[in-house]
Amino acid sequence: MTTTSDLGSTIRAWRDRLSPSAAGLPARLGRRTTGLRREELAELAGLSVDYVVRLEQGRATTPSAQVVAALARALQLSAEERDHLFRLASLAPPSSGRVSEHLSPSVHRLVSRLGDAAVAVFAADWQLVWWNRSWAAVLGDPAGVPLPVRNFARCVFPLPGDGAAVAQWPVVVHDQAHTEAAVASDLRRATGRFPDDPRLGGLVRSLLEGNARFAELWAAGTVSAHREDRKVVHHPAVGPIAVDCDTLTDGEADLKIVVMSAAPGTEDESRFRLALVVGVPDVVPATPGA
Repeated sequence: MTTTSDLGSTIRAWRDRLSPSAAGLPARLGRRTTGLRREELAELAGLSVDYVVRLEQGRATTPSAQVVAALARALQLSAEERDHLFRLASLAPPSSGRVSEHLSPSVHRLVSRLGDAAVAVFAADWQLVWWNRSWAAVLGDPAGVPLPVRNFARCVFPLPGDGAAVAQWPVVVHDQAHTEAAVASDLRRATGRFPDDPRLGGLVRSLLEGNARFAELWAAGTVSAHREDRKVVHHPAVGPIAVDCDTLTDGEADLKIVVMSAAPGTEDESRFRLALVVGVPDVVPATPGA
């Protein structure tokens, strides 16, 4: 038998052992604690500070699988530790037939050290699971986007009523038809690898019912992976930025590490770097050409 206090004390122990630098957070003067503060864990996991407090105190007793997965990523747990956290929350650990959102400690280290590039990590179904501060600065912070819509496939193939997206301001793709075909065929590949995943199955059904272009491409039966793209981000503070977007895949989990950068020595690189200095603008997104 497990108790809610087991879950809380375990989260606290793992929070205390992870340094801010290992988590990719900036160093702060006068810091007394060696591990993460509750506020920092909440930020990394995309949760409220109050909810983290209630979890650690045993007052929140039924965290969802998505919350536990977010905590496992933020705490940089090994696969065994992640599974243990799921069991402490009275949840079944993710099986091999399901899409995984787990970032191993080595992948965490890799993506955390790419601070000059805009980096995000997507699950096999293109659900956004992690992003760095540069990504938020260049494309807008997706933390406020509802979880179901925080999916790149739904950016490419929007459904009726989708009012938000992974990118907070307009992004124009160099070859829209190519991107659409690549994402549709990549999702078909994912269904072959993870046939029992309910979220992936639900996403495909929703896109087939709600987006005619996706249904057309799905009917073609093409299977491939989406690897690279070229886009123009219409940043509200620094103007349009042409970026190269490369996708790396992490092993069996089929996590997609998306790295966005501008060509060196160009005006786009200057605007890209300026966007990193500006941070996340507090302005209403504009439409291209407005």
